[in-house]
Amino acid sequence: MRIMFMGTPEFAMCNLKAIHENTDNEIVGVVTTQDKPKGRGMVLTPSPVKQYAIEAGLDIYQPQTLKDGAFLDILEKLQPELIIVVAYGKILPSYVLDFPKYACINAHASILPKYRGAAPIQRAIMDGEEKTGVSIMKMDVGLDTGDVILVEEVEICENDNFEAVHDKLIEASSKGLIKAIELFKNGQASYKKQGDNFTYAEKITKADCFIDFGASVKSVHDKIRGLSPIPVAFTKTPDGKILKVTRAHISSDKYSGKNGEVVLLDNGIYVKCQDGTIVFDEVVPEGKGKMSASAFINGRKIAKGDILG
Repeated sequence: MRIMFMGTPEFAMCNLKAIHENTDNEIVGVVTTQDKPKGRGMVLTPSPVKQYAIEAGLDIYQPQTLKDGAFLDILEKLQPELIIVVAYGKILPSYVLDFPKYACINAHASILPKYRGAAPIQRAIMDGEEKTGVSIMKMDVGLDTGDVILVEEVEICENDNFEAVHDKLIEASSKGLIKAIELFKNGQASYKKQGDNFTYAEKITKADCFIDFGASVKSVHDKIRGLSPIPVAFTKTPDGKILKVTRAHISSDKYSGKNGEVVLLDNGIYVKCQDGTIVFDEVVPEGKGKMSASAFINGRKIAKGDILG
């Protein structure tokens, strides 16, 4: 099968690699976003998808726009039978969606119709979900609204953070896409409509990252792990400085105090929440690198009785 792959970040790159190295299909072209300046030197840096495509000797295309038929000449030249889209970063016009013989399919990191949108992995963890997955769907002009071909589910364990679930979903996504390719090749692909019971996973904002100790201890824990290692949940110390929290756990012991009060310093920072106590295990103080909570305590940057937030 002649396949065109469209994607940009590491998640997409891992999917491209799996398809290229574990199937006998022909990748006729890899489409990714344009190189972006990064680092202090603002050096133009290719996307992870482009970096892999270069190593694999695949043809690369980086169109500035897909609007007004700008990409039609390339499609007609390559004649893809199936287009696979994973976190590409641009909206696909209808002429692209309708071009391939079989379909234009997308791997979305949720069990659709839940968590359509930009941040499905983080939102699922932050909401305390116990499972998520990858939906392979036929794309249409809506935002993650297409008919679903198959779903690969994964478990969200109690202490899984964003990185852990992200890695599980890479594997599930690669597995699901390879299954979908075979279904199309064998004429067995079928579609299931999503229905109307949907939710949106809005892009994470700075306000989403602020820890509210007036909430339940479970929701505080879910927020911290859902936002770790990026963009990271944070609070503020009494001197007004930001303290990011990259790892925490829920204390099995009960403590009294005000919401946000540091009730104990013992190899961790114990902070009172509405119905329990969260323990910070690893933090990033403002202007510093990541460190254990114990190191932060030893630096005398926090005291029992302090109110955070």
